[in-house]
Amino acid sequence: MVSPIRISIDAMGGDFGPSVVVPGCAIARERYPDSSYLFFGDEALIRPLLEQHPELAAVSEVQHTDVAVRMDDKPSQALRHGRRRSSMWMALDAVKSGRADLTVSAGNTGALMAMSKLCLRMMPGVERPALAAIWPTLRGEGIVLDVGATIGSDAEQLIGFAVMGEAMARALLGIERPTVGLLNIGVEEVKGLEYIRAAGQILRDGSIPIDYYGFIEGDDIGKGTVDVVVCEGFTGNIALKTAEGTAKQIAQYLREGMRRSLLSRLGFLFAKAAFDTLREKMDPRKSNGGVFLGLGGMVIKSHGGTDAEGYAAAVSLGYHLSRNNLMEKIAEGLGHYNRDGADAGQETTEVVNS
Repeated sequence: MVSPIRISIDAMGGDFGPSVVVPGCAIARERYPDSSYLFFGDEALIRPLLEQHPELAAVSEVQHTDVAVRMDDKPSQALRHGRRRSSMWMALDAVKSGRADLTVSAGNTGALMAMSKLCLRMMPGVERPALAAIWPTLRGEGIVLDVGATIGSDAEQLIGFAVMGEAMARALLGIERPTVGLLNIGVEEVKGLEYIRAAGQILRDGSIPIDYYGFIEGDDIGKGTVDVVVCEGFTGNIALKTAEGTAKQIAQYLREGMRRSLLSRLGFLFAKAAFDTLREKMDPRKSNGGVFLGLGGMVIKSHGGTDAEGYAAAVSLGYHLSRNNLMEKIAEGLGHYNRDGADAGQETTEVVNS
């Protein structure tokens, strides 16, 4: 028998708190009967919602706290006022203490990252965490990291991101040898900033056991040219927000076009099946949820403004990563790099920078 997956939930996180979080967990529970839940937050708000979902309530515990991190709190404020007593911190501490396999929060991203680093610490050999996102592509799905956890990186950090992203692709996408590419302004080896070129040279040398494709450009992300796209957080966040905005723009164009005339409305009726397929593929809720990689425990970040279906997707992401031993795969990959690749990385960085 497989062991159950226990998920700690920051019930007060996000724009809507328990009113979205609890129904989202109920959807996830239906999908994964071997999951159980530990909710942290205002019990007076959580209990009535759980009573509406008896199957979820039967496998859930609620731990009350009246302290919640606000969406507009600065990380320093969250640490000062919410450490040890907030629903966010208590959900993280449940992972640290072994009471839960992972935690999910839709709360303040900066506060969540700061608290996660303080509570769970970093894995050996990792300086900074990376926020990895699932990216819909023409080939299916890919992994992009970092999309905003760390602003500014060096070559060694990019290589660490590559190792962790490759492990996530194996755990989530079931690909035995995921391909990894570095996001750059061109595919030529002479292009890009020094730290990107240094990371590319290290990965090309083959001292790290991953399937390195090479440099890729922005349009390769949606094509699915590689399974894992690696970049630093500033670039990745801009790419993510640009893609989200473009999807909304296209959807708006389609709505306006379909309402323009009687003929266009008739055309929509004939092509409704195709439009339904497009809507399904462009639904941001399906790919909601990112994971902080490099921490000493698994932390899933849900979009703060999502609905119950989107929150369920974030919980589902955490379930699958835990079930497929993401943490062990990352530790194994980092072990290979720290043992075999670090010296080669230092030598290559010195050559590129000289």
